[in-house]
Amino acid sequence: MGLFSKLFGSKSSEQTTEVEPVEYKGFLIYQEAVKEGGQYRIAGRITKEKDGEIKSHRFIRSDLVTSEQDANELMLNKAKMFIDQMGDSIFN
Repeated sequence: MGLFSKLFGSKSSEQTTEVEPVEYKGFLIYQEAVKEGGQYRIAGRITKEKDGEIKSHRFIRSDLVTSEQDANELMLNKAKMFIDQMGDSIFN
């Protein structure tokens, strides 16, 4: 079975890890760096409850960095800047 999972890909335990969100101005920011060939792509989600519904915006940047921690820190900074610039219109 290990050969087939290597050939066709299998979900690793890293992908199923629960991410703790960071609250910022009423939004929840989920830092979800994506591992790609020994580096990490800046990625994550921004969510907010609006009119009784959870709205979500997912984004993936082209930036690659060498550590998961760096990718998540950059994602948090970029998400905060995006929230400051766009506010609730993120979900339009």
